[in-house]
Amino acid sequence: MNKLTDGIKHLIIINVILFVAPQLLQIDITNIMALHFPKNENFGIWQYITHMFMHGSFGHILFNMYGLWAFGTPLEQMWGKKKFLFFYFSAGIGAGLIYTLVNYYQFNGVYELFVSAGLNPSEILTVLEKGSTNDARVVNAISQEQFNKITMLYNTPAVGASGAVYGILVAFGLFFKDAKLALIFFPVPIAAKYFIPIMILGDLFFGMTKYSIGNIAHFAHIGGALIGFIIAYYWKRNQFKTN
Repeated sequence: MNKLTDGIKHLIIINVILFVAPQLLQIDITNIMALHFPKNENFGIWQYITHMFMHGSFGHILFNMYGLWAFGTPLEQMWGKKKFLFFYFSAGIGAGLIYTLVNYYQFNGVYELFVSAGLNPSEILTVLEKGSTNDARVVNAISQEQFNKITMLYNTPAVGASGAVYGILVAFGLFFKDAKLALIFFPVPIAAKYFIPIMILGDLFFGMTKYSIGNIAHFAHIGGALIGFIIAYYWKRNQFKTN
């Protein structure tokens, strides 16, 4: 069993505290720490960091912390604590930024329909905050599917360390490409160099189609994987493996 390294130990402790404490104290810190859409009144630039320590369910935090431990341990042992934490936060922040950019692109496509229908910015934000409207201008110009999409983008905050964990997965695959891993739904061991691309391609497919199951931030996963790949590839090429 992998030894619990120092950096990963502290990350897990912070994540567990921020998952358990609000429930015990019966307080909601979502509006402060989860990553909101930039036009939402609850958005704060610090959320690109704090959202990594928020989780929506026990299964969510369990999966992410297991991935952090299982795939991050050999990386921290190889790089050292400081470089590992730099990598972790870089992948997580990058995941949040790319997720925001994709959402902004999707948001603006529908937002322009509101503008074309004759609504001013204040009226549009009021409609989005309510999540519903009987305004004839909106009803006639925007489909229900488009309306649901833009209100979800505006009102649904992102939480979780998944983006950072995907960065770790990619780095693990680059440095330990022949390590054997197993999918839950396909328990035959697969080399990391095949396993990890399959997961990322799955996120790309679900992120670009309507087949996603649940409220999963697929493009945050892809963003974390992309930033993780860039950093890990550079470090590997330059033999950046010492403390």
